[in-house]
Parts: sequence; C-alpha cells; structure tokens
Amino acid sequence: MTKQPEKLRVGVIFGGKSGEHEVSLVSAQNVIAAMDKTRYTIVPIGITKQGLWLSGPTVMKQLQTGAATPPQPTAARPARSPVPFPDDLMVAKESPIGQIDVIFPVLHGPMGEDGTVQGMLELADLPYVGCGVLASAVAMDKGLAKDVFKANGLPIVPHQTILRKAWQTAPQQTLESLEAGLRYPMFVKPANMGSSVGVNKAAGRAELAEALREAARFDRRLVVEQGVVAAREIEVSVLGNDEPVASAPGEVIPNREFYSYAAKYIDDASKLVIPAPLEPAQTAGIQRLAVAAFKALDGAGLARVDFLLEKESGRIYLNEVNTMPGFTAISMYPKLWAAGGLTYGELIDKLIALALERHAEKEETTRQFDVSNAS
Repeated sequence: MTKQPEKLRVGVIFGGKSGEHEVSLVSAQNVIAAMDKTRYTIVPIGITKQGLWLSGPTVMKQLQTGAATPPQPTAARPARSPVPFPDDLMVAKESPIGQIDVIFPVLHGPMGEDGTVQGMLELADLPYVGCGVLASAVAMDKGLAKDVFKANGLPIVPHQTILRKAWQTAPQQTLESLEAGLRYPMFVKPANMGSSVGVNKAAGRAELAEALREAARFDRRLVVEQGVVAAREIEVSVLGNDEPVASAPGEVIPNREFYSYAAKYIDDASKLVIPAPLEPAQTAGIQRLAVAAFKALDGAGLARVDFLLEKESGRIYLNEVNTMPGFTAISMYPKLWAAGGLTYGELIDKLIALALERHAEKEETTRQFDVSNAS
C-alpha cells in the first residue's frame, strides 16, 4: 500500500490591527475555502483589532462577529501583560504555531503587510508566503516607495510627502507648499494604508484641507499626488521570487470618480476588464515596468502593481505596489492569473511552494564567521 504523503500544516493569519481588518477576513475566507484539504492541514490564526492572537476552528467567526475574547489571565501571564500571544500560540517548536510548516499571512495594511509580522516570522524561522521585511515595509510606505522607484528610473507622478505634525501645526504653510509644487486635482493618501482607506480627491483648497484631515486620522505620514487627468487604472499581478513573471494587465473601470474603498469592496458596479484593451507595445511595457518595480523592492512571492495610464498622451505612471493584494472573490490579483489559466487553488499552491523555496534559499546563507581567519 502506497503511503500517503503527509499534509503540509499551513497557518493562515488574518484580521489584524488595521483599518483593513474586515478586508483581511474576506480575503482569508476565500484563501481557506480554495486550499486543497487533501494536501494541507489549515491552522486558522486570527488577530483581533486590539492585537490579540487567537486560534481554533471558530476564530474566523469570532472576529467576524466581534465576539473574540482574549485569553484569561494566568499567573504566568497577568492581565496587563504586553505579550499579545495566548499561551498556545507562543512561537516554540512544541506549540501549534511552532509545528506549522508554512505561514500564509493574509493581512492587509499596517501591522501585517508592512514588515512587522514578516519580521516576527523571520525570528521564528518560519517560511511564509509573500514579500520579506524590506519589500513589505518599503512598499507599504507610499512616499518611501516612490523614492525607490524614482531612484530606479521608474515613472511616477509628481508628489509630496508631509508629516501629520507639519499639517497640524502649520496648515496654511502646508497648503501653500502643496499648491506651489502640485496642480489640482490632487489625491491625498495615508502613506501606510491600502484598500483606498483614507484616500480622497481634492479639486481645490477647501477639499485639500479636508482630505489632509481625513488622511491624518490613519497615519503620521501623508502622501499628496498630482492627479493624472482622465487616467485609466491598469493593474498587473506579479508572481515569483528571483525570476518573477507578470500577468496580462487588467483595467479597473470604477463606478465612482476613482477606485475608492466603497468602489472596491462595497459596490458591485465597478468593472474589471481582463485583459485590458491596450496596444501590444503598451502591454509589454507595463509588464516590464511591473517586474522592474517588484525587483526594485526585492519582492518575493507576489505583488499587484498598479499603474495610471494618461488617456491623451499614453504616458504610463507607476502608482504603487501592493505586497499582499486583496484575495476576495472580486479581487484583481487572482482574477488576472485565472485569465491566464492558473486557477485560484493552483495559485495558492504556487505561492506556498515559492515560500518554501525562498526559505530554503535563505538557509544557504552562512550565519557564522570564523574570526580567526579575518584579515
């Protein structure tokens, strides 16, 4: 009798201390539903909005209903302990999380997609799906990412990055500086946020001030971009480690003025056109830029790279890179690969394989240095 291969234990992390908590839950539901149960044993790990880590078969429902409760205080861990993990999730080889083969962190936004959780997984020596600490942290900060893209010769829109404190202490000067350097309309964004949370368009000074106030609720760093008139929104999925490949581009046609949070996750009227109606040279150019942006960040596993295409001139601008794009049923990332023949389940298999591959490659790095041979 042929012995069945052991299943991989995959920890799926979702939720988190982020404005994108709810989006993460929907993405994780889709990922878990699509995973091949004959190949994987799924260990659900939820993070509450307060930052507590919980596990168990009902944790998804607990987070969805707001019924998740922290572990009861113990002598070893009093009620005010700063450690967010319950006892059974401490990162030790004899614990459930320590026995996991690979982690799939389906986390969006700060405290999940920004390198924080990736850093914890690196310390725990656990393979995980997606970009590492560096790429995750840089891509999450839209201002810093634009600096990296510019340094690599990639086309970006004119922009300014300002601090919340500068806006709060000198609002008039801030507005004047923005108007001196950028043209209306402008888009104001929290630097470290995704899913268009806190993003607003401003056509004049009053709207700009209100947009800055709104973005400042979500971050201490704010990015203000000069709008691209009559822009088409083009997105590309990238997959791979050191030799990434790009999908065919897709186009988002929002039902609102721009692709806002509501247009992405609440309304059902925005259209995703796959493949995007582009000239062959435009398609090839956008795919090349997507891979170049991914490599500039030292990306791994996956990312969705977003572009703005100016209709009149045909000029292409790199907008941003999302290192853990949405995985909901209507999300562009899996849809682009499905259009190319890679099913949702096969995509998850590939991402897990890439995570294990990258971890194995890291293990080739020498961690000891013989000082006796130093010159």
